[in-house]
Amino acid sequence: MNDKPSNWVGAHPGVPVIRSVNWVGLKTLYLKEVRRFFKVQLQTIWAPSVTTLLFLVIFTVALGRSGREVMGVPFADFLAPGLIIMGMIQNAFANSSFSLLVGKIQGTIVDYLMPPLSTGEMIAGLVAASITRAILVGLSVWALMLVWPGVHVGPRHAGAIIWFGIMGSMMLAFFGLLTSIWAEKFDHAAAVTNFVVAPLSLLSGTFYSIESLSPTFRAISHANPFFYVISGFRYGFIGVADSPLLLGALLLLAINGVLGACCYWLLSSGWKLKS
Repeated sequence: MNDKPSNWVGAHPGVPVIRSVNWVGLKTLYLKEVRRFFKVQLQTIWAPSVTTLLFLVIFTVALGRSGREVMGVPFADFLAPGLIIMGMIQNAFANSSFSLLVGKIQGTIVDYLMPPLSTGEMIAGLVAASITRAILVGLSVWALMLVWPGVHVGPRHAGAIIWFGIMGSMMLAFFGLLTSIWAEKFDHAAAVTNFVVAPLSLLSGTFYSIESLSPTFRAISHANPFFYVISGFRYGFIGVADSPLLLGALLLLAINGVLGACCYWLLSSGWKLKS
């Protein structure tokens, strides 16, 4: 009598038994990553939310009390959406840049490499968990801003909020995954955070409209993909954007395609993951 499960009948060594998407494995990886950051939600969700709200408080007190307007709306209303999406993308990067890196440092990378998951399924699970963390941070920041006096963050164009929020979070999740593959210690990931992610997000029009910049710096801002994320996301709240929305939407889609392909190639090759 054959004591193997029925789905193993007729299988040969080296021939995959799961010939379609391993939904059970994908769900397990996703839940593992979500539970990992949710167990320390005070650090991974609420702390970034409070920090982002402090940015709003400081800048509105310093610059918004005089009735200043930017792009035809009060400064606080202009600033709030940019802070929300900035918190989202930074935490998407933080989540995905930690996943594989901690496995390499602690010697548990085999927990990611040995399960019957394809490269695409592994990427999907890690990226989806990072987007989930970004959404939770964004919702918590938005909820805090709803009750903050003098700030109006009512959605006007939900489609723009969803598209640019997800595309921006996905872009940073892919970039964080690439960082996690490349990095060999936490200092490497911290360097990318401090010298790449933070400057690009802070200098992307979060606190100002690029129309107030000189032509040279305006051109530099247009070369920054973070600018399109923040401008498009802000449009969903205030109905005004300082970038072409369609161009930004398609550009982010293309960037995510390239970053996703890079992640797939590196994970498939086992670079810095397999010895």
